[in-house]
Parts: sequence; C-alpha cells; structure tokens
Amino acid sequence: MEKQLVLKTSGLQKKFGRRRAVSNLNMTISEGEIYGFIGRNGAGKTTFMRMIVGTAFPSAGKIELFGGERLSTARRKIGSLIETPTFYPNCTARENMKRFSTLFGGSEEDIERILATVGLADTGRKKVKSFSLGMKQRLGIALALLGHPEFLLLDEPANGLDPTGIKEIRDLILKLNQESGITFLISSHLLDELSKVVTRYGIIDKGVLVEEISREELQEKCRQKLMITVDDPQKALEILSTEIDPQDLSVEDSTIVITSHFNDAALLNQLLCARGVMVSGLTMQSYDLEQYFMERIGE
Repeated sequence: MEKQLVLKTSGLQKKFGRRRAVSNLNMTISEGEIYGFIGRNGAGKTTFMRMIVGTAFPSAGKIELFGGERLSTARRKIGSLIETPTFYPNCTARENMKRFSTLFGGSEEDIERILATVGLADTGRKKVKSFSLGMKQRLGIALALLGHPEFLLLDEPANGLDPTGIKEIRDLILKLNQESGITFLISSHLLDELSKVVTRYGIIDKGVLVEEISREELQEKCRQKLMITVDDPQKALEILSTEIDPQDLSVEDSTIVITSHFNDAALLNQLLCARGVMVSGLTMQSYDLEQYFMERIGE
C-alpha cells in the first residue's frame, strides 16, 4: 500500500529583495520517513522550513500537507523546533509545558507523558535557565510534541551538543518515529550523525534542491569499488565473471566496476593482460557521506 504524502512542494520560492533564498524547490516526504535536509549555512534550509510551518510566506509555488488538506487545518498536525527555542527561563520544564499547552493544547496527562518521553520527568523544580544545552533541546522537542503532531520539523536539533547530548536526541528521534509513527524533516550539518537515523536525504545548495536520495541508494554510491579501465569492457566482463560473482560486476563506459575482491587487484590486472585485454587504469574508489555531499554541491 502506497504511503500518504505528508509534504509536497511544487516550485516553492522565497525571495528577499533580489536574493532568492529558495528556488523552485520540489520536495516530497512520505508518511513515516525521517528526511534529512543537508546544506551549508545559508543554503535555504531554515527559510524552507519556516514556509512549511507558516512563519514565512512563499514568493511563489505551492505547499501541500497530508494529501492536500487546507493548510490552516493541516498545520495543526505539525510540530516544529526551528532556530533557537524560546522558554520561560525562571520556570521549570513542567511549568513551561503548562504555559505552552494553553496555545498548542495538551492535558496534564499529555504533559507528563511527553516529559517522560523526552527524559525530563525527573527535573523537579530545576529552572530552565539552569538546564544544559541538551536538556533545553529536549524541552524544545517536548514543546513541539504538544498537540499530538504527526509531522515534526527540527532545525539543527543537535547543534552545539556534546556526544552524549547528540546520542540522546538521536535516540529520541528514532523512538518517536518507531513508536509513535511521527514523520520527520531534520536539517543538520552533522552528516555522520544524520546518517544514523535518516531514511532519505535532500541536498540543498544556494536555495536549489540538488538531489533527493534514499539511504539505500546513498549506501550503494558510497560502497568501496575497484575501478578497472580497459580497451574491451565486454571481453573483460566475461573473463572476470569466471572469478567474481556477476552481482559484484558492472560496466560504466569503458570501466569495469567491482564491489568485492579488493585485495586481488594485481591478480585481476594480470589475468586480464594474460587474456589480451589492455588495462589503462586501476583505482580504488570510496566515498563517505561528507565527500559525497561536498561533490554534489561542487566543492
């Protein structure tokens, strides 16, 4: 069964004077996804997210939420933590939740459940001004969870956190996704951490969505590969298939791509030469997420 689209944007644009912060951006996010939004500072991520929640107005284009519901209604199903969360610093976590629940909804039972979910149920009378950065981020997510959102937008949720805080946020995102079925749009520059939770990526550069790619597709692109450039790729493929599982072999123009037998490069070269195939290049190729991202934005 095909999952419902939680978000679809068509030709979405935002201009500030002559500067185009978001340019003709087409994005789709399906129910249950954790969508990682990758881009440098100033690439347009925050502006895009603000348009989705309604705190910025598009210059052009269309936003559809939950299959085309009226935006004013659909946005009630969205929670967000965009830029720096605002709290009442001299109040406790529970008092902050009660104050914000008058705006966003939420019973006493909801507040207790959400505080337990984000790990802040036992903070007692500790004022928010004394919270660590990680605790403040978790409280920000707790506030975003008021009103039972189905779609959560988080803008750099692990920014400035130490490794323990980052892991807490990561575990919380996975818990909310897997146990509560919440769909996520997360912007982050911590690519290695993002890769531990994300199911699909969108890469944005200078307001343009450069690429959308699934986790599986990215893992395939980042696999280690042995690249052998030859004069007769078809003959080389036939020779190598006698030694290597055909599933580990493919052809790209005049290059044989091998995803196994990495320690046998010299022997494979010798085998091809002995059978009359001229080898003009033999290299190892591998990417990590950061290398792939930098290549896609032209760095």
